[in-house]
Amino acid sequence: MSDRIHLSPEDTDRVIEMAWEDRTPFDAIYQQFNLPEKDVIKLMRRELKESSFRMWRKRVQNRATKHQKLNAATGNTRFKSTRQKSISNNQIT
Repeated sequence: MSDRIHLSPEDTDRVIEMAWEDRTPFDAIYQQFNLPEKDVIKLMRRELKESSFRMWRKRVQNRATKHQKLNAATGNTRFKSTRQKSISNNQIT
């Protein structure tokens, strides 16, 4: 995360929340906040206690649900009802 890029406290909290969620891929964080995975890792390192950061990294490292490429490679697809509304950038379309 560049020193020039600053997120509001609310956006920082939301990125941390999304990063902790098992089912939210890094690509979704990038689409919403324009933060690539490496910048999310830097933000988490900066904002979390050291032990919390290590625990988080251990959980997400090579986790298919956090990496859409890995998820596609394992054939894991989540069921989505045809009646479910399409959601993009956290806004119902």
